[in-house]
Amino acid sequence: MDAIPPIKRPQGRPRRRPEQLYADRAYDFDDKIRTPLRERGIEPVIARRGEAHGSGLGVYRWFVEAANAWLMHFRRLRVRYEKRDDIHQAFLILGCVLICWNKVLRFC
Repeated sequence: MDAIPPIKRPQGRPRRRPEQLYADRAYDFDDKIRTPLRERGIEPVIARRGEAHGSGLGVYRWFVEAANAWLMHFRRLRVRYEKRDDIHQAFLILGCVLICWNKVLRFC
């Protein structure tokens, strides 16, 4: 958490740390995760194991999972053929542009 770069905001100083950290049940450790986050002033929003969800994490998580699923429709991104990272990064950017373009066409 200390290595996170400053978060740019429209006004004022850049924030050094996020206000909240969203994570799933795999990170439900009090002594190694929750306590150090609280000491840094970050509120952990982590569901407890064996309890109902209730943290609202699924609302934010769906966007990430949907974007990954949309990117996996491109065969070249699903199976990585390129050995060079920059070429793979270029195809990822191109895939994101195509996804955004298709979403914009639905509104027009």
